[in-house]
Amino acid sequence: MKNLVLFTFIMILCILHSCKDEKQPVLVDKQIVKTIVKEIPKKKIDSMITKDFVLGKFNYTKHDAFEKVNASHSSKTIYLNKNCYEAFKAMSKQAKEDGINLKIISGTRNFYEQKSIWERKWKKYESLEPNVRALKILEYSSMPTSSRHHWGTDMDLNNLNNRYFEKGEGLKIYNWLLKHAKAYGFKQVYTEKTHGRTGYNKEKWHWSYMPLAETYLEFYNANISYADIIDFKGFEQAQELDVIKYYVNGISKD
Repeated sequence: MKNLVLFTFIMILCILHSCKDEKQPVLVDKQIVKTIVKEIPKKKIDSMITKDFVLGKFNYTKHDAFEKVNASHSSKTIYLNKNCYEAFKAMSKQAKEDGINLKIISGTRNFYEQKSIWERKWKKYESLEPNVRALKILEYSSMPTSSRHHWGTDMDLNNLNNRYFEKGEGLKIYNWLLKHAKAYGFKQVYTEKTHGRTGYNKEKWHWSYMPLAETYLEFYNANISYADIIDFKGFEQAQELDVIKYYVNGISKD
């Protein structure tokens, strides 16, 4: 019996020694979930959420839950939720070790920034009927008060064109994200419109930090109505198109 125990112990040591220089993504993933990504307890998250917060009606540059992204990770001045950014930094570090460079090109946008984007496009498509006009914009842009970018949990990476991610460096980046992003809490929420997914077109660049975004979405659904989706051109189309059901909740369930 002693010989068997000794033999087993030696075999374990040999295995550990032979693997010490190899990458072990499963082990890394567990460590990220437990230590690197410091998730806020749900009760604390709930106490911080307000209607104005999920509607994007606040100044994220002065909000305690947000921080400015380091220039090494971004292409311009960008802010993210602190926990989301911590998770991104861990993911970016691993990606860089694997020869992948992740660059944040868009992060938090409040109501007023989203309103500027929306109304610029509303003017661009002024020849269209109101519902068609709104639907055209909604292919890739959210109505103000309904964007996940309000929450600081969602970011656009590297390029705003799906074709970029279909070959060369872009394809390498996308394949790496598909394989590893989930371990860091991130998910591509706007995938192909299959399995009942509705709303925005596919966006290979848009990744959401789900440990927080899921809670914010839950609050949104419980507290926000069409009476809150106002104060921008074309807001009347929100209820007609059932934007909350088909766009706010039109995310991948996979």
